[in-house]
Amino acid sequence: MSTELPAPLLECSHRADLDILVGRWGHQPDPRELPAVYQHMTDVALEKQARFWLQDIRRRTLNDPATTQWLLSNYFPGMARQLGGRLFVAYLVGPALHESIINQPDYVSAEAYDDKPFAISFFGDEGAAIRWLQIQQTDKVRH
Repeated sequence: MSTELPAPLLECSHRADLDILVGRWGHQPDPRELPAVYQHMTDVALEKQARFWLQDIRRRTLNDPATTQWLLSNYFPGMARQLGGRLFVAYLVGPALHESIINQPDYVSAEAYDDKPFAISFFGDEGAAIRWLQIQQTDKVRH
């Protein structure tokens, strides 16, 4: 009998040195698990007033279309409102998921979010994702 516990679905922490909320997803979630997970992320983001997020989804294998629609239509705009400024989300993805995401017919690049209360972008390298978030932070006053 194995005594190993399964990896948690999400490890969420605030990197005060970078002013970035980091969410590391441990495995592909069942969509029914997501409301509690996003509530936890909301609580941490509001407590820390964190508008710059790094979401490491390299251990996930697919994006649920209904969840994606909810994030883009409701969750991200709502978080930006609650945080009182534009929300920036950098997704760190593995090669297969990245390819799947950018080849979706409704995929839009980061520039397409210029008129929205949030911006998202996808990266295969954590350093590049953090640099993108830091560039957004240099323009904090405008947002």
